[in-house]
Amino acid sequence: MLTREHERYFKLDISELITKSSSEQRKALLNKEVSAVELTMEVYRKIESVDEKIGAYNSLTKEYALETAKKVDEKIRNNEEISPLAGIPLALKDNINLKSYSTTASSKILANFVSPYDATVTKKLKSNLIPIMGKANMDEFAMGSSNENSATKIVRNPWNLNKVPGGSSGGSAAAVAAGEATLALGSDTGGSIRLPGSYCGLVGLKPTYGRVSRYGLIAFASSLDQIGPLTRTVEDAALLLNVISGYDEKDSTSLNQTPPDFTKDLRNDLKGLKIGYIKELCTEGLMPEVENALKKSLEIYKSLGAELVEISLPLIKYSIAVYYIVATAEASSNLARFDGVKYGYRAKDAQSLYEMYVKTRAQGFGDEVKRRIMLGTYALSSGYYDAYYKKAQQLRRLIKNDFDNAFKKADVLISPTCPHTAFDIGSKIEDPLSMYLTDIATITANLAGIPAMNVPVGLDNSGLPIGLQLQADCLNETKLLNVAFKLEEAVQFNYGIPSTALV
Repeated sequence: MLTREHERYFKLDISELITKSSSEQRKALLNKEVSAVELTMEVYRKIESVDEKIGAYNSLTKEYALETAKKVDEKIRNNEEISPLAGIPLALKDNINLKSYSTTASSKILANFVSPYDATVTKKLKSNLIPIMGKANMDEFAMGSSNENSATKIVRNPWNLNKVPGGSSGGSAAAVAAGEATLALGSDTGGSIRLPGSYCGLVGLKPTYGRVSRYGLIAFASSLDQIGPLTRTVEDAALLLNVISGYDEKDSTSLNQTPPDFTKDLRNDLKGLKIGYIKELCTEGLMPEVENALKKSLEIYKSLGAELVEISLPLIKYSIAVYYIVATAEASSNLARFDGVKYGYRAKDAQSLYEMYVKTRAQGFGDEVKRRIMLGTYALSSGYYDAYYKKAQQLRRLIKNDFDNAFKKADVLISPTCPHTAFDIGSKIEDPLSMYLTDIATITANLAGIPAMNVPVGLDNSGLPIGLQLQADCLNETKLLNVAFKLEEAVQFNYGIPSTALV
C-alpha cells in the first residue's frame, strides 16, 4: 500500500518539476503536491549529479537553503500567505555577499573570505523566503565573456559541455539551464547577464542603472555594474525584479523611486508600439541562423500590430574602446583595496610592506584581472587622463545622446544579443580583442544606463540557443518586459536542454 508520501511522488515527477518555471513550482507547493524542502533537496540531488561536469557552483549553502524551505513549508501548513517566489531555489553569483558564507568573486585573492554582512539584494531574497542554493561561479571579479577566467574552475555550457556558457555570470546561467536552480542573480557590467542568457537559452535582464541596489556587490566598474535576474521565463524575471528592486540609502547611486509591479503589463497588446531594429547591429557579421531568427522575430512583432522602424546608432562603433577605458579605469580604482592587509589572500615571505603588496597582487589576481588593472591604471595616469578617460567619458555622453534620439522614434530597440552562438572553450581565451568584441551589442546599454534583456528565440544548426536583445529607455522595464513576453509567447522556446547534453 502506498503511503501519502509515495502517492505524492507518484502523481508528480519532482525531477521534472525542478526544470519548470517558478509559477509551476509555486502551484505545486500551494497544492501541497510537493514541499519546499523536497523541492530544495531534489535540486541538491541534481547539483550532486551534474555539477562536477558543469562547474556552476563555487560553494553550496545547504544549511541556509533548507532552513528557508522549512519556514516556507510551515507557512503553507498554517495557510499563511507567502510571497510569489517563496520556496523557489535560487543561485547567487559569487560577487554578491551572503552573511556568514564565502564570497570569492572566483578569485584566489578572496579564496577564504567569509562575508560579515548581507548585500541589500540578499536581504530581500531572505525576507521573501527564497532558498539560496549556493554561490555561483563566475569570471574572476566579473571580468570576462566566457567564464574561463575563474580561479576555481571553468564553467561549461549545459547545452554542450564543449562550449562556453558566456560570462561573467556563466555559473548563474548554467545553474538555471541545468536544473541546478530555478532562478539566479547575476551582475551585468557590459553584458554579463545577457550574454550568458543568450548562450544558455535563458531570459537575462539588466535593469536601469540604479534600479537595484549595488550595496554588497563586489565592485568591478561602479558606474556600469548592475544586479539582475537570469530565469527560464520573462514572467520569472519580472517576479524576481519585483523582489530585488527599490531605493537603498546604503547605495548613493540608488534611484529614489518606488518601483512598479513589473508583472502588471506583461500581457498588454503591442498595437501601435514602435520596435526599432538597430541598423549597425542587424546587418553585417551575423551568423546566418542568428540573422534568420532576427527576421522571424521582426515578422512576429509586425503580426502583433507593432510598427517596425530602422534606428541608427552611429557612435556604436566606438563603444568597445569607450567601455574598455571607462571599465578598466574604474576597476583599477576599485581593486586597489585588495592588497593583503585587511582581508583576503596575503603572500608569504615578503621582506617589506611594498614587497607584500606586489607579491600578494601578483599571486592573487589572474591574468585577465591584471590586464584590466594595468589598462585602467595607464588610462588614469598623469599625462594620459585627458587623452583617454576624460575623452571616453565625453564620448559616453554622446552615445547616451544617440539612445535618447532613438527612443524618440521607437519604444523598444531590438538586435541580436551576440552575432553568434556559444563558442568552443579555449577558442578565444588567447585572443583578448576577439573576446572583447563578443560584447559589441551589449556594452552600450551599460554605458547609457538603460534596461536591456536577452530573450531566447530558437536554436542554431548545432542545437545551441540563439538570443535577441531588447532595450528600452531608462525606467521603462515594464514596457521592455511586455515586449519580451509577447515574443516569448509567440516563439514558444523550449527551455529544456537536450537529454544527451549532460551525458
